[in-house]
Amino acid sequence: MNSGSDEERQTKSIRYEAAKKVAKRAVAVAKSLTFDRLYHRLGTKEGEKEVFRLARARARKTRDLGVVRCIKDEDGKVLYEDVEIKER
Repeated sequence: MNSGSDEERQTKSIRYEAAKKVAKRAVAVAKSLTFDRLYHRLGTKEGEKEVFRLARARARKTRDLGVVRCIKDEDGKVLYEDVEIKER
């Protein structure tokens, strides 16, 4: 390889690292502002509703979808019985 491509690679690497630092800082600032707003809202009357909304959302995320007990057969009919599901 010639030295030009090595220099280009090094220059690109330095620019990438600098851009990554700037982006990381911007994300940290945005996150901080968002959480500050959230904490300010939680201090109000409507903040109580916000707490329960967040709790419900968190509970929905943790639900196990492995307990769904229905599938469709080849005709598109929904099967609910364990015996039918096993046969399928």
